[in-house]
Amino acid sequence: MKAILRQDPDVIMVGEIRDTETAQIAIQSALTGHLVFSTVHTNSAPATITRLIDMGIEPFLVSSSIIGVLAQRLVRRICPDCRKSYQPHPEQLRELGIKEVSFRKLDRRFYRGDGCDNCRQTGYRGRIGIHELLVMSEGVKNTILESSDSDTIKKQGLKEKMITLRRDGVNKILYGLTTAEEILSITSE
Repeated sequence: MKAILRQDPDVIMVGEIRDTETAQIAIQSALTGHLVFSTVHTNSAPATITRLIDMGIEPFLVSSSIIGVLAQRLVRRICPDCRKSYQPHPEQLRELGIKEVSFRKLDRRFYRGDGCDNCRQTGYRGRIGIHELLVMSEGVKNTILESSDSDTIKKQGLKEKMITLRRDGVNKILYGLTTAEEILSITSE
């Protein structure tokens, strides 16, 4: 990283931030005008902030150097050739955070694959991403300065219309792209 910075690049890609030294160099690079992209292994976008602070980066540095944090997961896509609709059980709707009354008013259906030769009888073919984007607004920055707790940061993000991994997954269920079972196994609320 230090050798790369001597060449004064505009954009830096750090494969993964695993330790304090890498985190400090990435943050300092961002503070001095470089656009830094990197990965940090966490369960959600707000947890990334907490992880950086746990690595020893001061909250004021985190809040002033980060533009946004994107969390992502891959989920299996329903096979379009054997896709069948069904009405979900009310318990499944509750687990996903969907109000049954609203669901019924929208006249939506869930889908699953029956299995065919094209998907090797699995009901799935291919993958799609689900995403969660935490934008560093003034409200989120102030929350980070007050508390490094990921739940508190998440609550502030939700106030500012952040879409969680679960919510994006539910949207993809409603569009018939993946199954409820897949989203419930990949995400947590």
